[in-house]
Amino acid sequence: MRLRFVCALLGALFMAGSIWAGPAAAEPAMPSEAVQEKLIKTCILTLNDANLTGNYTVLHAKLAKPFRTQFSPDKLKAGFKGFADQQIDLSVVAIKTPVASTPSKIDDRGVLQLRGYFDTQPGRVHYELDFLVTEEEWKPISINVRVRPASEK
Repeated sequence: MRLRFVCALLGALFMAGSIWAGPAAAEPAMPSEAVQEKLIKTCILTLNDANLTGNYTVLHAKLAKPFRTQFSPDKLKAGFKGFADQQIDLSVVAIKTPVASTPSKIDDRGVLQLRGYFDTQPGRVHYELDFLVTEEEWKPISINVRVRPASEK
C-alpha cells in the first residue's frame, strides 16, 4: 500500500519569484545538524497535529510570512485534506533520527533545503522541506511529506 501526500505551499509561485524576489541581503548561515533536526521534526509534528485535529492555525502561524499571507488555515486544511483523511499518525518521528538522502544546502535564494526520511515501520516517512529566514528564524515555505513502504526508496 502506497500512501502519498504532497503539498508545496505556493511552491510554484515562490520558484517563479512572484511573492519573493531575489536573494536575501545577507546569505544565512547553514544551521547545525541539531537545529536542522529540530526544524524537520517541528515541521512534521506540527503538520501531524494539524492533520489529526483538523486545526491548522498553529501550522499557519509557523509558516514563512509570505505564505501566511497567501494561505489561510482553511486553505491549508483543504490542501492537506487527502493526507488528513487517511488519519496517518506521524508522531513516531519524535523519537527517531532523520536520515538525510541528500546533503543539506542553502540555495542561491537563501532557501534551506532538507531532504531525507525517518526509518519507521511499516512505512518510511520521507520529507522534502524548504525553509526561509523570516522574522529572524527559519520557517517552512514548502512541505512535502510521504509515507512509503520501507522497501521502496
